[in-house]
Amino acid sequence: PPEPPLRGPAGRRIDKGPGSAPRCPMFMAKRAKVEGGGAAPSGRIAGLVGIADLRREAVDELMESAGRMRELVGASGGDDRLKGKVLATVFYEPSTRTSCSFQAAMLRLGGRVVHVTEQFSSAKKGETLSDTIRCLACYADGIVLRHPRLGSAAEAAAATSVPVINAGDGVGEHPTQALLDVFTIHSELPAPPEGANGWAGRCIVMLGDLLHGRTVHSLARLLALYEGVRLRLVAPAGLGAPGDLLTELRARGLDVEELGELGDEVLAEADVLYVTRIQRERFDDEAAYEAVRGSFVVNVATLSKMKESAVVMHPLPRVDEIAPEVDADPRAAYFRQMANGMYMRMALLDAMLGA
Repeated sequence: PPEPPLRGPAGRRIDKGPGSAPRCPMFMAKRAKVEGGGAAPSGRIAGLVGIADLRREAVDELMESAGRMRELVGASGGDDRLKGKVLATVFYEPSTRTSCSFQAAMLRLGGRVVHVTEQFSSAKKGETLSDTIRCLACYADGIVLRHPRLGSAAEAAAATSVPVINAGDGVGEHPTQALLDVFTIHSELPAPPEGANGWAGRCIVMLGDLLHGRTVHSLARLLALYEGVRLRLVAPAGLGAPGDLLTELRARGLDVEELGELGDEVLAEADVLYVTRIQRERFDDEAAYEAVRGSFVVNVATLSKMKESAVVMHPLPRVDEIAPEVDADPRAAYFRQMANGMYMRMALLDAMLGA
């Protein structure tokens, strides 16, 4: 006799995906794909593993939506457009801003959140990441994943038809941070004349650990979508941007230049100074970390050499690379940048899970 169908909660039938563990029927539909990746039909987002999943049109729509979310929160705190939806936030690395802003974004749109950490998951028992994701796909409508291993987000996305958002995969990418960064740049810099390319000639200076910094990897890739941007990279010895990233950016037409120091000339040019910390957790040797720690410190003297219209950004957390005295300068945008993270993630969740 044929094998009886598996039954889940409320007697729902559980179908088996070919060659894989059983998967819940409500998630069996294949994720919609379009040329260029990322966007589902009708402007929806089918998940976000890396910046390659996004086209300029989708980014522009998310920017506009994030602006509307900011207005919504200011006016009423949120709404119930995602009522009945559940988001699983799966964090195998420490996080304050990304984790809390995704949870707050979902709650402000009327949804609910299931939060999982490695410490309290079956990963401690040896469960594979793919199996963990297949499990959560039976409970949630979308999954946000942070994991220390490069390529983990792509592995998770391949294991399920539920949309997956990469919240950081080791030294790889952090695409939602890049989206909120571009939203912040757009919000902070003076508006261009009507009809002008607001990005042409903009000078973005990235400072710090550019080798391990997944935030700068994603932001640089996203900036390549904007014609005329000039990218200047300043890093301690041995912590420059990966060679394959530089090759990719130049092949896409981005004006990229590596500099040996944060000199007066580049500070005077900078429209955005994007500072990142030296990532201690990526070093195997404590002595190697101490040798580069404190290589660059942005302080009041640094800002005195910059335009009055410039902005200083940081994905946070900071250690000692921006002096606390800088916080009082109106050009210090990193706390406004942090707030923008929730608005952008509200926009992304609405695009991914909304009607």
